Amino acid sequence: MNYQIIVLDLDGTLTNSRKEITAPTEKALMEIQQNGKRVVLASGRPINGIVNLADQLDLHKYNGYILSFNGGRITNCTTGEIIYNRAVPAETIPTVYDIIHEYPGLDILSYSDDEIISGIQINEYTELESRINHMNIRCVDNFKEYVNFPVNKLLVTGDPAIIKLAMAALKKRFHSYLNIYNSSDFFIEVMPSKIDKAYSLQKLLSSIGLTADEMICCGDGYNDVTMLEYAGLGVAMENANSDIKESADFVTKSNDDDGILHVINQFMR
Repeated sequence: MNYQIIVLDLDGTLTNSRKEITAPTEKALMEIQQNGKRVVLASGRPINGIVNLADQLDLHKYNGYILSFNGGRITNCTTGEIIYNRAVPAETIPTVYDIIHEYPGLDILSYSDDEIISGIQINEYTELESRINHMNIRCVDNFKEYVNFPVNKLLVTGDPAIIKLAMAALKKRFHSYLNIYNSSDFFIEVMPSKIDKAYSLQKLLSSIGLTADEMICCGDGYNDVTMLEYAGLGVAMENANSDIKESADFVTKSNDDDGILHVINQFMR
């Protein structure tokens, strides 16, 4: 198959354990873009947590795209145009907050253009989200009143055992009205209904005249499964859990062994 586009999750996939793109992988991504291939960065991160990597890869020069907030927003890196945008229904935010507030040690987050908004109490996982995205945390006294603007997602952070209980409560309350899932054992993603990476990639492919058969998607997390199953070639990283690997067509090397470089060499060169 002549693959025309490669979609890359960031943490645990494109970046190594130091959250860096290695020089060989960067060089390979530059080369395929120079040869007309498209690169898309698809992450649960807010856009400010992705832009530096997009700039490093010169996506603005080669018609690349960013899928931020697990697909809640799609941005054209060349024009800056937001070509798709879905917000969490405003009426659900107070109820999500009230449910999470019942579970000790959990925090609820959302995002402004340049800050992470913490609604309960900063924990170590909120601090991790801040470090990953290079964004400061703003603690607010009344999250339900403060978040009075459209947000693409809410994030719940905390101890995995308590996270599991809170996720069950959220799913029971909202059923299919919101899309609620783990991106890791210590994060719950709270998204608009139906929004995930695969759904937004359908929108992107339609807008640029490509098909899923022409697309490679690479990931390592639970929030990557839908796009791995949707892609013409779904690639799981060696460092992914076994059930994520089962959703993929191909398993590459780990993120610390240039797994993305291995995919490019085998399928795009």
